[in-house]
Amino acid sequence: MDFELTEEHVVFREAIRRFAEKEISPLVEEAEETETFPVHLFPKMGDLGFLCVTFPEEYGGPGADKIAECIYVEELCRVSAGICSAFLVQGGLGTYPILQYGTEEQKQRYLVPAVRGRKIAAFGLTEPDAGSDAAGIRTRAVRSGDHYVINGSKTFITNAPIADFVMVAAYTDPTRRGEGVSLFIVEDGTPGFRKGRKLSKVGNRPSETGELFFEDCRVPAEQLLGGQEGGGFAKLEDTLRSGRITYGARCTGLAQAIFEASSAYARERFQFGRPIGRFQVNRFKLAEMAMNIEIMRTFTYKVAWLHDRGKLCMKEASMVKLFCSEALQKIASDGMQLFGGYGYMMEYPIQRYWRDARLFTVTEGTSEIQHLIIAKELGL
Repeated sequence: MDFELTEEHVVFREAIRRFAEKEISPLVEEAEETETFPVHLFPKMGDLGFLCVTFPEEYGGPGADKIAECIYVEELCRVSAGICSAFLVQGGLGTYPILQYGTEEQKQRYLVPAVRGRKIAAFGLTEPDAGSDAAGIRTRAVRSGDHYVINGSKTFITNAPIADFVMVAAYTDPTRRGEGVSLFIVEDGTPGFRKGRKLSKVGNRPSETGELFFEDCRVPAEQLLGGQEGGGFAKLEDTLRSGRITYGARCTGLAQAIFEASSAYARERFQFGRPIGRFQVNRFKLAEMAMNIEIMRTFTYKVAWLHDRGKLCMKEASMVKLFCSEALQKIASDGMQLFGGYGYMMEYPIQRYWRDARLFTVTEGTSEIQHLIIAKELGL
């Protein structure tokens, strides 16, 4: 086994790190305070090939592998978890189903402009009464001539307030739990489609999150993903499996930011006549942070490597998501403790990292759901 990054990976990491530090970092504080996403980043990143990095060249992407995508996400999340979140949806949940299952016309109409950052994507699955139980969604789509009429609602949808189109999960056959779900591409401005409140969050504040409502929303039949009804739950599982691997990189990037801030503070902050980093209790905290980050990164890359080779890795993807998101909670807590009272003040970024991290055991499958998936894959 070769644990070295390729030369291409190293060059890509340096390029995305420079971009994140130069173009994104100066925008973070204002985005945090106003809870608004700097949408001009979409076309800027699209022009540089920094959106949808695993998508093939024929649709405008650079055709990178999953390991490169993990590098990309880690570097973005190291600068801002909230801003990174919008790009994750753009290159994953909101567009990946189109790449995998869409018709060529759908790919040209939605995928190509999304890769270039000219259209912003969202993914509409979660509902007020259906979160962890994704098959329990109530949104319905009924065929009516050459249209489908969609009724239902979605909530906690990343990019909802700024999206140009949404990948929407709805039942076309409610008698077939899970398998009767179909996916539709619904454009902003479609009659009967309404964006609701923008939701205010504890963390990841630049990531604009909101509600979606469908009231007799008439969608042309050609907006049915792939032109075929049903099988949506299997398509969702495929999409979520890929996203859970990337989630490991998301956790690793934020953990890296916490470690860098904590180790710098431990050298600068003096108590009892010496830097607090010289006290064993703090040295051990920092040592454990570094150890866990190394494990998180290595495990994420391994499962990304499996994914690149077409291996079935549902169990490993859930393990990555579970381990990395839970390890991040300990790293964030230790970072806050090391900063002491200053960590609770808004002027230090550690409080932002702490708030951002708390979300990661909840979204894209809670830790409890990941336990269930892993147990099922083990035959338990």
